[in-house]
Amino acid sequence: MPQVSLEIVVFLVRQRRAHAPSGNSTGVNCSFYFKIGACRHGDRCSRLHNKPTFSQVPPPTFRLFSQELGHAPTIVLLNLYRNPQNTAQTADGSHCHVSDVEVQEHYDNFFEEVFTELQEKYGEIEEMNVCDNLGDHLVGNVYVKFRREEDAERAVVELNNRWFNGQAVHAELSPVTDFRESCCRQYEMGECTRGGFCNFMHLRPISRDLRRQLYGRGPRRRSPPRSHTGHRPRERNRRRSPDHRHGRF
Repeated sequence: MPQVSLEIVVFLVRQRRAHAPSGNSTGVNCSFYFKIGACRHGDRCSRLHNKPTFSQVPPPTFRLFSQELGHAPTIVLLNLYRNPQNTAQTADGSHCHVSDVEVQEHYDNFFEEVFTELQEKYGEIEEMNVCDNLGDHLVGNVYVKFRREEDAERAVVELNNRWFNGQAVHAELSPVTDFRESCCRQYEMGECTRGGFCNFMHLRPISRDLRRQLYGRGPRRRSPPRSHTGHRPRERNRRRSPDHRHGRF
């Protein structure tokens, strides 16, 4: 019996999933949900949203393409990050100006706290990204790609019983495994004409020092290298703005 390469198996599974029969009108996958894990039409979308399940974790031989079979090491924390430039208001309800420096400081604090706590509690994180889009289906979404699928599943179960910064945490498994396919390339080049309502991810970068600290190497825009299990970032001496203080899980 001839051997079949993993690449061929992955291709066949993708083809099958892309044309899988379903209860919707087309029986075809929603390309936005498959790439981004979110769709502006939500449950009203006429195409199929193949949501990852808590299936039994496959053996190591198959983990190279296990996400194609409905397994996912990525979770999404829906609408968790709040950009203070979009939410800051004075006592009379008028918009309060927040400088870019303050926003970056607030974001770095938020990113470090979430990354560190999730890695310490649930396992090694390969990559974490935060959307700076304005559309309801993407705004403030935090995508966390764990090294092990078991860690992602446990994180989803436990985080859905937690609160952060006064809001309930909504966590779910995400089909996103390759953020290069999810990002808006025009945004990365400063050329996106759709602004915050673009349907592809506008990923907000963290500072170079923080990226080096969390991932142990120099900055990379996407797919940062794997950090060591149990790695705890060093405490950094940064001023925390009391007006933009964030919460803990």
